[in-house]
Amino acid sequence: MDNSPLILFRISFGILIALECFGALLTGWVKSNFILPQLTFPFIGFEWLQPLPGIGMYIYFGLMGVLGLSIALGYRYRLSILLFGLMWTVTYLMQKTSYNNHYYLLILLAGIMCFLPANRAFSYDVQQKRIGEQHSMSSWIKWIIITQLWIVYTFAALAKLYPDWLDLGFVSELMAPKSNYPIIGKFLQKTAVQQVIVWFGIGFDFLVIPLMLWGRSRKFAFIASIFFHLFNAVTLHIGIFPFLSLALMAFFFDPETIRARFFPRKPKPDIPKTHKPQNASLITIVLALYLLIQIGLPLRHYAIEGDVLWTEEGHRLSWRMMLRNRQGITRFRVENKSTGENEPIDLKDYLTPSQQEKVMAYPDFMWQFAQHLKRIYAAKGKDIAVYAQGRVRINNRPFYPIIDDKTDLASVPWDPYVHSSWILPPPDHWPYTKKINLIHP
Repeated sequence: MDNSPLILFRISFGILIALECFGALLTGWVKSNFILPQLTFPFIGFEWLQPLPGIGMYIYFGLMGVLGLSIALGYRYRLSILLFGLMWTVTYLMQKTSYNNHYYLLILLAGIMCFLPANRAFSYDVQQKRIGEQHSMSSWIKWIIITQLWIVYTFAALAKLYPDWLDLGFVSELMAPKSNYPIIGKFLQKTAVQQVIVWFGIGFDFLVIPLMLWGRSRKFAFIASIFFHLFNAVTLHIGIFPFLSLALMAFFFDPETIRARFFPRKPKPDIPKTHKPQNASLITIVLALYLLIQIGLPLRHYAIEGDVLWTEEGHRLSWRMMLRNRQGITRFRVENKSTGENEPIDLKDYLTPSQQEKVMAYPDFMWQFAQHLKRIYAAKGKDIAVYAQGRVRINNRPFYPIIDDKTDLASVPWDPYVHSSWILPPPDHWPYTKKINLIHP
């Protein structure tokens, strides 16, 4: 097929990731997440990934922004996309205090783009004769991108089928802080508007991919996509994700239309009706394994005891986007094993405000903070136990105990594949269950 959609997406992708990285510098995001904190909260198992000292992280993000521009220009494309993918993955694993689903999506897209011939046209690599110019590509390239996008939207829709989304509980809480927005603020507080948001959100996530694939509904679906993503960009402030999603829509349109509108000087490729790559079997096996992993990760919480909405076990990498507001009240104390002396911990002495919110509400953050305390006290020559008393609420529901306060969090191991028994079960009248999520919303 004509490779115009891939070329357009490469340019858009490069510009967007450059804006993401430079924006992280200009808005203070890098400073608040990597420079100011005394302690970081990497993904468990990646504690060895720590921020660079001094101005190192500023240089790091600046370099990633430059790599984004190189990707857009098609300059040393393979090297640029590979370096960006690796560097972005490191920053993703290095901190999860500001976790966002589109950070994970950038890893996946960069990984896929490493193997795609996205610099075969309108690139400096072609102009400087590092590679030959080409105006066609294998059609599986289009379909792997579309399938990845379908996985994102479908699991996002399925996750919304739970009580607090369907009865406006979460949406009304989400929109409450927007009441002072010019023009739309009061409008967003109306029940009828919030009902539209609820059902349009579910319907859009479920149907946008099929409607974009069907020629007769494509324009309507694209207009709905523009409205949906711009609305999210204005109200939810979720970075480049809305614009990245719109850029991905290029793969749904007729390549000749993309070529005519964006690359009028690009010649029409002479494309054979069929062409089987020499390594077709290997490509098929690799893509099948990749897609099985992408489908399996969002489903893994069903194999872990407990409700993911309560325990958070299996939440990340699952496209469970904008689903809940989680608040906690947790107090920590350390006990000197030699003397039996107890000492309360003031979180402000160790954590930034955003880290405090996470540590008080998320079990994995609680466990990691206990490990931090254990290392800090060990450096002082003290062997300690760490205990926590924590209560958590989901959305506007009451606070419930979440941590067994008799468990020494500094000594229990963390296993990502099984339920942590020190996380208390939700109360008997807990309104959410895994089975209810999909069958009886």
